[in-house]
Amino acid sequence: MNKKVRMSKVLIYAGAFMALLIGSGFATGQELMQFFASYGIKGLLGIVVSFILFAFVGVEFVTYGHERELANPNDVYKEIAGKKIGTFYDYFSTFFLFLSFTVMVAGADATVEYQYHAPNYLGGIILGILAIITVAFGLKTMVEIIGKIGPVIVVLAILVGGISIIQNRGGLGESLETIKILSASNDLTKSTKLGFFVSALTYVGFNMMWLGAFSATVGSEAENFKEARNGQILGAIGLSLAILVMYFAIILSIEKVYDSQIPSLILAGNINPILGKIFSLTIILGIYTSAVPLLWNPIARFFEEGTKGFKLATVLIGAAGIVVGLLFDFNILVKYIYVVNGYLGIVLLAIMVFKYFKRKYKSS
Repeated sequence: MNKKVRMSKVLIYAGAFMALLIGSGFATGQELMQFFASYGIKGLLGIVVSFILFAFVGVEFVTYGHERELANPNDVYKEIAGKKIGTFYDYFSTFFLFLSFTVMVAGADATVEYQYHAPNYLGGIILGILAIITVAFGLKTMVEIIGKIGPVIVVLAILVGGISIIQNRGGLGESLETIKILSASNDLTKSTKLGFFVSALTYVGFNMMWLGAFSATVGSEAENFKEARNGQILGAIGLSLAILVMYFAIILSIEKVYDSQIPSLILAGNINPILGKIFSLTIILGIYTSAVPLLWNPIARFFEEGTKGFKLATVLIGAAGIVVGLLFDFNILVKYIYVVNGYLGIVLLAIMVFKYFKRKYKSS
Protein backbone atom coordinates (compact mmCIF):
# COMPACT_ATOMS: atom_id res chain seq x y z
CA MET A 1 0.00 0.00 0.00
CA ASN A 2 1.40 3.36 -1.03
CA LYS A 3 1.75 5.84 1.79
CA LYS A 4 0.43 9.34 1.29
CA VAL A 5 3.16 11.90 0.66
CA ARG A 6 2.95 14.60 3.33
CA MET A 7 4.02 17.98 2.00
CA SER A 8 4.98 19.08 5.50
CA LYS A 9 7.59 16.30 5.64
CA VAL A 10 8.82 17.05 2.13
CA LEU A 11 9.36 20.67 3.15
CA ILE A 12 11.27 19.62 6.26
CA TYR A 13 13.57 17.35 4.22
CA ALA A 14 14.00 20.09 1.60
CA GLY A 15 14.77 22.57 4.35
CA ALA A 16 17.37 20.25 5.85
CA PHE A 17 18.97 19.81 2.41
CA MET A 18 19.16 23.56 1.82
CA ALA A 19 20.21 24.44 5.34
CA LEU A 20 23.03 21.91 5.28
CA LEU A 21 24.51 23.46 2.15
CA ILE A 22 23.89 27.09 3.11
CA GLY A 23 27.00 27.42 5.21
CA SER A 24 29.30 30.35 5.77
CA GLY A 25 30.52 30.37 2.16
CA PHE A 26 27.02 30.54 0.65
CA ALA A 27 25.39 32.79 3.23
CA THR A 28 28.18 35.36 3.04
CA GLY A 29 28.24 35.22 -0.76
CA GLN A 30 31.90 34.19 -0.82
CA GLU A 31 31.20 30.82 -2.48
CA LEU A 32 28.84 32.32 -5.05
CA MET A 33 31.36 34.96 -6.03
CA GLN A 34 34.24 32.50 -6.41
CA PHE A 35 32.33 29.62 -8.07
CA PHE A 36 29.79 31.46 -10.26
CA ALA A 37 29.78 35.28 -10.42
CA SER A 38 33.51 35.50 -11.19
CA TYR A 39 32.87 33.73 -14.52
CA GLY A 40 30.44 36.37 -15.71
CA ILE A 41 27.52 35.25 -17.84
CA LYS A 42 29.00 31.74 -18.16
CA GLY A 43 28.41 31.33 -14.43
CA LEU A 44 24.71 31.10 -15.27
CA LEU A 45 25.39 27.84 -17.11
CA GLY A 46 27.34 26.67 -14.08
CA ILE A 47 24.26 27.20 -11.90
CA VAL A 48 22.17 25.05 -14.26
CA VAL A 49 24.79 22.28 -14.12
CA SER A 50 24.90 22.49 -10.33
CA PHE A 51 21.11 22.26 -10.02
CA ILE A 52 20.91 19.10 -12.13
CA LEU A 53 23.74 17.44 -10.23
CA PHE A 54 22.47 18.48 -6.79
CA ALA A 55 19.09 16.92 -7.51
CA PHE A 56 20.79 13.78 -8.84
CA VAL A 57 23.22 13.21 -5.94
CA GLY A 58 20.59 14.06 -3.32
CA VAL A 59 18.18 11.45 -4.67
CA GLU A 60 20.96 8.88 -5.08
CA PHE A 61 22.18 9.29 -1.51
CA VAL A 62 18.71 8.89 0.04
CA THR A 63 18.08 5.93 -2.29
CA TYR A 64 21.23 4.15 -1.13
CA GLY A 65 20.31 4.92 2.47
CA HIS A 66 16.79 3.57 1.99
CA GLU A 67 17.61 0.42 0.02
CA ARG A 68 20.81 -0.71 1.76
CA GLU A 69 21.26 -1.64 5.38
CA LEU A 70 24.12 0.65 6.38
CA ALA A 71 25.90 -0.18 9.64
CA ASN A 72 27.37 3.31 9.52
CA PRO A 73 26.13 6.31 7.49
CA ASN A 74 29.55 6.70 5.86
CA ASP A 75 29.23 3.17 4.47
CA VAL A 76 27.26 4.80 1.66
CA TYR A 77 30.61 5.52 -0.01
CA LYS A 78 31.49 1.81 -0.03
CA GLU A 79 28.11 1.00 -1.57
CA ILE A 80 28.78 3.52 -4.33
CA ALA A 81 32.50 3.08 -5.04
CA GLY A 82 33.36 -0.36 -3.71
CA LYS A 83 35.27 -1.39 -0.59
CA LYS A 84 38.73 0.07 -1.31
CA ILE A 85 37.78 3.38 -2.94
CA GLY A 86 34.76 3.67 -0.66
CA THR A 87 36.91 3.23 2.44
CA PHE A 88 39.15 6.05 1.23
CA TYR A 89 36.16 8.36 0.75
CA ASP A 90 34.78 7.27 4.10
CA TYR A 91 37.82 8.55 5.99
CA PHE A 92 38.45 11.41 3.56
CA SER A 93 34.92 12.76 3.92
CA THR A 94 35.17 12.52 7.71
CA PHE A 95 38.31 14.65 7.74
CA PHE A 96 36.91 17.04 5.13
CA LEU A 97 33.74 17.60 7.13
CA PHE A 98 35.85 18.51 10.14
CA LEU A 99 37.78 20.99 7.99
CA SER A 100 34.48 22.38 6.72
CA PHE A 101 33.38 22.90 10.30
CA THR A 102 36.46 25.07 10.81
CA VAL A 103 35.36 27.15 7.78
CA MET A 104 32.00 27.71 9.49
CA VAL A 105 33.79 28.94 12.60
CA ALA A 106 35.91 31.36 10.56
CA GLY A 107 32.84 32.59 8.65
CA ALA A 108 30.87 33.26 11.83
CA ASP A 109 33.81 35.11 13.30
CA ALA A 110 34.25 37.30 10.19
CA THR A 111 30.52 38.10 10.08
CA VAL A 112 30.18 39.07 13.73
CA GLU A 113 33.39 41.10 13.67
CA TYR A 114 32.38 42.99 10.49
CA GLN A 115 28.74 43.72 11.34
CA TYR A 116 28.90 44.23 15.08
CA HIS A 117 32.52 45.31 15.54
CA ALA A 118 32.82 42.56 18.13
CA PRO A 119 36.17 41.42 19.52
CA ASN A 120 38.06 39.03 17.30
CA TYR A 121 37.31 35.34 18.00
CA LEU A 122 33.97 36.02 19.75
CA GLY A 123 31.73 35.03 16.83
CA GLY A 124 33.64 31.85 16.13
CA ILE A 125 33.61 30.76 19.75
CA ILE A 126 29.87 31.33 20.13
CA LEU A 127 29.09 29.46 16.89
CA GLY A 128 31.25 26.52 17.95
CA ILE A 129 29.63 26.25 21.36
CA LEU A 130 26.11 26.35 19.91
CA ALA A 131 27.02 23.61 17.42
CA ILE A 132 28.43 21.44 20.19
CA ILE A 133 25.24 21.79 22.25
CA THR A 134 22.97 20.99 19.29
CA VAL A 135 24.87 17.87 18.25
CA ALA A 136 24.32 16.47 21.73
CA PHE A 137 20.56 16.28 20.99
CA GLY A 138 21.04 13.75 18.17
CA LEU A 139 20.31 13.61 14.43
CA LYS A 140 16.49 13.47 14.52
CA THR A 141 16.23 16.60 16.60
CA MET A 142 18.89 18.20 14.43
CA VAL A 143 16.96 17.52 11.21
CA GLU A 144 13.84 19.09 12.71
CA ILE A 145 15.76 22.17 13.87
CA ILE A 146 17.76 22.91 10.74
CA GLY A 147 14.93 21.87 8.43
CA LYS A 148 12.79 24.70 9.76
CA ILE A 149 15.56 27.30 9.57
CA GLY A 150 16.66 26.48 6.02
CA PRO A 151 13.66 27.82 4.04
CA VAL A 152 13.72 31.06 6.06
CA ILE A 153 17.33 31.65 5.08
CA VAL A 154 16.60 30.96 1.42
CA VAL A 155 13.65 33.38 1.40
CA LEU A 156 15.68 36.17 3.01
CA ALA A 157 18.62 35.57 0.65
CA ILE A 158 16.26 35.81 -2.34
CA LEU A 159 14.68 38.96 -0.86
CA VAL A 160 18.02 40.72 -0.37
CA GLY A 161 19.30 39.59 -3.76
CA GLY A 162 16.07 40.59 -5.49
CA ILE A 163 15.99 44.10 -4.01
CA SER A 164 19.68 44.57 -4.85
CA ILE A 165 19.01 43.51 -8.45
CA ILE A 166 16.18 46.04 -8.75
CA GLN A 167 18.35 48.79 -7.30
CA ASN A 168 21.17 48.09 -9.75
CA ARG A 169 19.12 47.09 -12.80
CA GLY A 170 20.38 48.27 -16.13
CA GLY A 171 24.05 47.88 -15.30
CA LEU A 172 24.58 44.26 -16.35
CA GLY A 173 26.71 45.03 -19.42
CA GLU A 174 28.99 47.37 -17.50
CA SER A 175 29.29 44.90 -14.63
CA LEU A 176 30.27 42.05 -16.97
CA GLU A 177 32.99 44.27 -18.46
CA THR A 178 34.22 45.03 -14.96
CA ILE A 179 34.44 41.30 -14.25
CA LYS A 180 36.59 40.84 -17.36
CA ILE A 181 38.92 43.63 -16.27
CA LEU A 182 39.18 42.33 -12.70
CA SER A 183 39.80 38.80 -13.96
CA ALA A 184 42.54 39.95 -16.35
CA SER A 185 44.33 41.74 -13.51
CA ASN A 186 43.82 38.77 -11.13
CA ASP A 187 41.95 41.01 -8.69
CA LEU A 188 38.88 38.74 -8.75
CA THR A 189 39.25 35.37 -7.05
CA LYS A 190 38.00 32.41 -9.08
CA SER A 191 37.56 28.91 -7.71
CA THR A 192 39.57 27.48 -10.61
CA LYS A 193 41.25 28.66 -13.80
CA LEU A 194 39.74 25.71 -15.69
CA GLY A 195 36.47 27.47 -16.47
CA PHE A 196 32.85 27.68 -15.30
CA PHE A 197 32.03 24.00 -15.95
CA VAL A 198 34.84 22.64 -13.79
CA SER A 199 33.97 25.27 -11.19
CA ALA A 200 30.38 23.98 -11.08
CA LEU A 201 31.62 20.39 -10.79
CA THR A 202 33.94 21.25 -7.89
CA TYR A 203 31.08 23.13 -6.20
CA VAL A 204 28.89 20.04 -6.31
CA GLY A 205 31.92 17.87 -5.57
CA PHE A 206 32.77 19.34 -2.19
CA ASN A 207 29.10 19.68 -1.22
CA MET A 208 28.68 15.95 -1.89
CA MET A 209 31.05 15.29 0.98
CA TRP A 210 28.59 17.17 3.18
CA LEU A 211 25.49 15.47 1.82
CA GLY A 212 26.63 11.84 1.67
CA ALA A 213 26.23 10.42 5.16
CA PHE A 214 23.59 12.96 6.17
CA SER A 215 21.24 12.27 3.25
CA ALA A 216 21.86 8.52 3.45
CA THR A 217 20.74 8.64 7.07
CA VAL A 218 17.65 10.63 6.10
CA GLY A 219 16.85 7.94 3.51
CA SER A 220 17.27 5.10 5.98
CA GLU A 221 15.20 6.72 8.74
CA ALA A 222 12.43 8.23 6.58
CA GLU A 223 9.02 6.64 7.14
CA ASN A 224 8.11 7.38 3.51
CA PHE A 225 10.88 7.19 0.91
CA LYS A 226 8.98 9.39 -1.56
CA GLU A 227 8.92 12.18 0.99
CA ALA A 228 12.69 11.99 1.42
CA ARG A 229 13.28 11.77 -2.35
CA ASN A 230 10.99 14.68 -3.18
CA GLY A 231 12.59 16.66 -0.38
CA GLN A 232 15.98 16.34 -2.06
CA ILE A 233 14.60 17.55 -5.39
CA LEU A 234 12.71 20.44 -3.83
CA GLY A 235 15.80 21.32 -1.81
CA ALA A 236 17.91 21.45 -4.98
CA ILE A 237 15.33 23.72 -6.61
CA GLY A 238 15.21 26.11 -3.64
CA LEU A 239 18.98 26.21 -3.28
CA SER A 240 19.52 26.82 -7.00
CA LEU A 241 16.95 29.61 -7.05
CA ALA A 242 18.73 31.33 -4.15
CA ILE A 243 22.08 30.90 -5.95
CA LEU A 244 20.62 32.38 -9.14
CA VAL A 245 19.25 35.49 -7.46
CA MET A 246 22.40 36.14 -5.42
CA TYR A 247 24.54 35.48 -8.52
CA PHE A 248 22.91 38.35 -10.40
CA ALA A 249 22.95 40.57 -7.31
CA ILE A 250 26.70 40.06 -6.85
CA ILE A 251 27.45 40.64 -10.53
CA LEU A 252 25.48 43.90 -10.60
CA SER A 253 27.41 45.16 -7.55
CA ILE A 254 30.75 43.60 -8.42
CA GLU A 255 32.73 46.85 -8.04
CA LYS A 256 31.57 47.13 -4.42
CA VAL A 257 31.98 43.52 -3.34
CA TYR A 258 34.78 41.88 -5.35
CA ASP A 259 37.39 42.30 -2.60
CA SER A 260 35.03 41.65 0.33
CA GLN A 261 34.94 38.55 2.51
CA ILE A 262 31.20 39.03 3.07
CA PRO A 263 29.67 40.38 -0.19
CA SER A 264 26.05 39.49 0.67
CA LEU A 265 26.24 41.55 3.84
CA ILE A 266 27.41 44.55 1.82
CA LEU A 267 24.45 44.07 -0.53
CA ALA A 268 22.03 44.06 2.40
CA GLY A 269 23.67 47.07 4.04
CA ASN A 270 23.47 49.08 0.82
CA ILE A 271 19.72 48.48 0.75
CA ASN A 272 19.16 49.51 4.35
CA PRO A 273 21.41 49.45 7.46
CA ILE A 274 18.66 47.78 9.49
CA LEU A 275 18.26 45.11 6.81
CA GLY A 276 22.02 44.64 6.99
CA LYS A 277 21.77 43.80 10.68
CA ILE A 278 18.83 41.47 10.10
CA PHE A 279 20.61 39.72 7.26
CA SER A 280 23.75 39.33 9.35
CA LEU A 281 21.65 37.27 11.77
CA THR A 282 20.43 35.26 8.77
CA ILE A 283 24.02 34.61 7.73
CA ILE A 284 24.87 33.41 11.22
CA LEU A 285 21.85 31.08 11.17
CA GLY A 286 22.99 29.79 7.77
CA ILE A 287 26.42 29.07 9.16
CA TYR A 288 24.90 27.37 12.19
CA THR A 289 22.67 25.11 10.09
CA SER A 290 25.73 23.79 8.26
CA ALA A 291 28.09 23.69 11.22
CA VAL A 292 25.87 21.32 13.22
CA PRO A 293 25.78 18.35 10.78
CA LEU A 294 29.39 18.98 9.79
CA LEU A 295 30.38 18.47 13.41
CA TRP A 296 27.98 15.57 13.92
CA ASN A 297 29.23 13.42 11.05
CA PRO A 298 32.90 12.94 12.10
CA ILE A 299 31.78 12.07 15.61
CA ALA A 300 29.02 9.67 14.51
CA ARG A 301 31.64 7.94 12.36
CA PHE A 302 33.39 6.62 15.46
CA PHE A 303 30.94 6.93 18.37
CA GLU A 304 27.36 5.81 18.99
CA GLU A 305 24.91 8.66 19.50
CA GLY A 306 23.75 9.29 23.04
CA THR A 307 26.74 7.65 24.72
CA LYS A 308 29.17 9.39 27.04
CA GLY A 309 31.93 8.83 24.47
CA PHE A 310 29.85 10.57 21.80
CA LYS A 311 29.24 13.60 24.00
CA LEU A 312 32.87 13.82 25.12
CA ALA A 313 34.08 13.55 21.52
CA THR A 314 31.61 16.27 20.54
CA VAL A 315 33.18 18.65 23.04
CA LEU A 316 36.79 17.79 22.17
CA ILE A 317 36.43 17.77 18.37
CA GLY A 318 34.23 20.85 18.46
CA ALA A 319 36.82 22.69 20.54
CA ALA A 320 39.58 21.66 18.13
CA GLY A 321 37.50 22.98 15.23
CA ILE A 322 37.06 26.30 16.97
CA VAL A 323 40.80 26.68 17.45
CA VAL A 324 41.68 25.79 13.84
CA GLY A 325 38.92 27.99 12.42
CA LEU A 326 40.21 31.02 14.27
CA LEU A 327 43.81 30.57 13.07
CA PHE A 328 43.14 31.35 9.37
CA ASP A 329 41.27 33.99 7.36
CA PHE A 330 37.83 33.00 6.16
CA ASN A 331 38.29 33.63 2.42
CA ILE A 332 41.53 31.64 2.40
CA LEU A 333 39.82 28.62 3.94
CA VAL A 334 36.98 28.79 1.38
CA LYS A 335 39.43 29.01 -1.51
CA TYR A 336 41.65 26.08 -0.60
CA ILE A 337 39.62 23.66 1.50
CA TYR A 338 36.56 23.68 -0.76
CA VAL A 339 38.25 23.74 -4.15
CA VAL A 340 40.91 21.11 -3.45
CA ASN A 341 38.37 18.74 -1.92
CA GLY A 342 35.97 19.51 -4.75
CA TYR A 343 38.30 17.81 -7.22
CA LEU A 344 38.16 14.57 -5.24
CA GLY A 345 34.41 14.98 -5.07
CA ILE A 346 34.28 15.05 -8.89
CA VAL A 347 35.79 11.55 -8.96
CA LEU A 348 33.09 10.25 -6.62
CA LEU A 349 30.44 12.01 -8.72
CA ALA A 350 31.73 10.27 -11.87
CA ILE A 351 31.54 6.88 -10.13
CA MET A 352 28.02 7.62 -8.94
CA VAL A 353 26.85 8.58 -12.44
CA PHE A 354 28.44 5.43 -13.89
CA LYS A 355 26.79 3.19 -11.27
CA TYR A 356 23.45 4.90 -11.88
CA PHE A 357 23.43 4.18 -15.63
CA LYS A 358 24.79 0.68 -15.05
CA ARG A 359 21.91 0.00 -12.67
CA LYS A 360 19.36 1.39 -15.12
CA TYR A 361 20.82 -0.68 -17.96
CA LYS A 362 20.53 -3.91 -15.96
CA SER A 363 16.94 -3.20 -14.99
CA SER A 364 15.89 -2.45 -18.58
